[in-house]
Amino acid sequence: MPKQKAPLNSLTELISPADLDLLSASGSQLVEQIGLDIVRGVVLDILTGKNLRDSTEALTRRRIATLNLATVELFVNGSASSKDFVKQLPHMATEILSKGNLSKAERWLAQWILGLTDKAFQNVLRDDPEAIAEYRDRYIQICNEVIAARQTEKGTLQGEITINGTHKAQINWLWMTYLLNTIGAQALAIRGSEKSAYGKLFEKLVLGSLLHILGFKHILPPPLEYEKVFWLSSRNEKRESDATLLYELGQGVRFDIGFIGRGNPEISLDKVTRFEREISLGRSKFFMATIILVDRIGANSRIERMAEEVQGTIIQMSAGYWPRQVAQVLHKTLGLKHGLTRMNDSETEEYLRKAMQKVPLEQFIGLSESFRKQYVKEERAQYNLFDENSEGEE
Repeated sequence: MPKQKAPLNSLTELISPADLDLLSASGSQLVEQIGLDIVRGVVLDILTGKNLRDSTEALTRRRIATLNLATVELFVNGSASSKDFVKQLPHMATEILSKGNLSKAERWLAQWILGLTDKAFQNVLRDDPEAIAEYRDRYIQICNEVIAARQTEKGTLQGEITINGTHKAQINWLWMTYLLNTIGAQALAIRGSEKSAYGKLFEKLVLGSLLHILGFKHILPPPLEYEKVFWLSSRNEKRESDATLLYELGQGVRFDIGFIGRGNPEISLDKVTRFEREISLGRSKFFMATIILVDRIGANSRIERMAEEVQGTIIQMSAGYWPRQVAQVLHKTLGLKHGLTRMNDSETEEYLRKAMQKVPLEQFIGLSESFRKQYVKEERAQYNLFDENSEGEE
């Protein structure tokens, strides 16, 4: 008698652990999967004026392509386990979504099966579990109507997909319709999640890299040192700044970074005006200047003039080699001396390229300890690196 297959309890059983990790990865986990060398290249792109979305598109496309193939594998594996798998998929997804305490991977997969994303689930179903079954029935009906019309016009679709010679699936119009709807929802969800994840991730990486290149030492708050140090994402009494720099006793700068386009001037202005002018650290008071880094500012925007009125500075990251502008502002504000202030474009590009190789990116984000140790070991062996600040200071 043939061995009876175990019943399928979840969709995640049909995807490999590596693909599941990629599906639900956070920003720092994505770095571990993609590799710091590729991420280092993206940071360099941003430092030289390229758009974050353009620079991370290859990373997003890589993740989407990998998960597209994982979804095909899910359909093939499921079909190999049961002839009625695809027909029952919408019902299985509905049952999963009606439960509580779902993992992100399980929730996303179930939503995608029904052609939904998190946003669509909230907007279309209004987070109402009782509406899922009604939506499912409409979804099945619409798919069946489209398939019937296609079959009448084009005829039968049939074939077989095999993975590794062992897992086989018979395909037809229904199989392809549900698969492509799932992949379509998946691509939308991944793009939406990566926009937020990469934005938060690269805010830290870009600021940390910039300040390290300018000769400042990365520390963790509260500070035990007060000269030429910085820390990321500090929270003061009022609002949060993305980086705080201490130049010497009594002088410092708050940085705020946002990949904000010219269509959001109000957000940029809010960033300029939100910080206190003085902070107390230990027994000392520090006068804090403010530098806001944004992607672009519209041609007729009043932001820059209004920033000057509150003694803040806005710098556009779309400008080529904008780190040189930051160095010039710090020279004017604090008296910082750095070679970047006098470099031309070609010299700046070459300097940033070399300096980025020495930036300890692993310090700026929450990478796992095992990854950090392995990466630092390999990178030091390759570049003979230590934790010293990069050269360039006069």
